Amino acid sequence: MASTTQNLQELSRCDSIYPRLVELRRAFHRYPELAFEEVRTAETVMAELRRLDIPYEYGGKGSGVVGRLSSGNRDAPTIALRAEMDALPGTESTGLPFASAVDGKMHACGHDAHMAMVLGAAALLRELPPNGNVLLVFQPAEERGGGSRVVIRSGALKGVHAIFAGHVTNHYRVGEIMIASGVITAQSDRFAIKVKGRGGHGARPHEAVDAVVVSGMLIAAIQTLVSREIDPVYPSVVTIGRVQAGTAPNVIAEEAVLEGTIRTTHLQTRKHIHHGLTRMAKALGALHNAEVDITITEGYPPVVNTQREAQLAERAARAVVGDAGLVTMDHPSMGSEDFSYYLHEIPGCFVRLGCRRSEQGYTPLHSPAFDIDEGVLKVGAAFFDELVRVALSEYPR
Repeated sequence: MASTTQNLQELSRCDSIYPRLVELRRAFHRYPELAFEEVRTAETVMAELRRLDIPYEYGGKGSGVVGRLSSGNRDAPTIALRAEMDALPGTESTGLPFASAVDGKMHACGHDAHMAMVLGAAALLRELPPNGNVLLVFQPAEERGGGSRVVIRSGALKGVHAIFAGHVTNHYRVGEIMIASGVITAQSDRFAIKVKGRGGHGARPHEAVDAVVVSGMLIAAIQTLVSREIDPVYPSVVTIGRVQAGTAPNVIAEEAVLEGTIRTTHLQTRKHIHHGLTRMAKALGALHNAEVDITITEGYPPVVNTQREAQLAERAARAVVGDAGLVTMDHPSMGSEDFSYYLHEIPGCFVRLGCRRSEQGYTPLHSPAFDIDEGVLKVGAAFFDELVRVALSEYPR
């Protein structure tokens, strides 16, 4: 069990680099780039790796930056750390002096902090080299497009024994790290439903088939999928987030489009919802004499942490934040993460790092008001540094 003194020693190693971590985070934050557009962001990452004298590989726009810390021993184990480079569409409302300078784009998910943390860990590992090899993975397009698959296809992870990543969250305060084995996030799928009726004048509804009315009934019916057809012990969500229909107030809409997301953690539940959406769409179309077509697109699989790697992460967390800072998870998040693709290839663990200020209320990820307590940068860098050292000590040579 780590003592408070040991915890302070671990964090104090970050004191000298903390100003640089803040500087990096704010630079990333001020100039956000969307999925597969992360050119300026990649250049900032590479400039820092050069400053640290860490060799790297970069395939250009749309690819990841992969730094390598080598022990010189090919037989030594290799541990990977991952951070995401992309931002989100949205207009920032934080009022920060380093708020986004790019209209319609912002770092509302903390990826700016993740990059700074991994670069901080790189600085600590460079200063006191571990007994093994380290891969520093800065991937594109986590938010859209599954950029982790770009890294996997590049072959960069060949020979890696385990991979680790973290995500900031305002659910926890700075100094708290959530770690668990098993299912951490949900499977995400998307669906689009196109309703085609027969347009007409608003004064003569009997001559038309109203796509808006059919859509409204479909929206109401879909809500019963989870509430009345799914076993409540299996978390699941069906959300319709976009509805588009109509051209004028006095015209009966001929077409409507509904788009939404499905979140599940259980395979049979997922299959039932897919089947149920299709069943309801076709039945309501037949009932109201409309053509209804549905397309379901597979999204990111669940993140499933491997037990051994979760235990290694717990050991590292105790060394940095102590037993009081180690938080367990009561149930999986219904969010999704493309870190799941890495875990299909190699063992690993995805953790959550508290970033809420003690005086601040909860602000969700993806909110235009999302911000962090930058103290999490120090915690994250120290945690990843310690995690690499703990993991390298456990793998065969």
